[in-house]
Amino acid sequence: MPVLDPNPPNGQKKLLLVFGTMIGITVIIGIIASIASP
Repeated sequence: MPVLDPNPPNGQKKLLLVFGTMIGITVIIGIIASIASP
């Protein structure tokens, strides 16, 4: 099962979307925390 499948099935695509959203939120929280910290 390749990680970067150009045409993944629906379940894998949804999992990839959830994973990307989680990583994005983590990055945004990290940026906000670094700005907010003294």
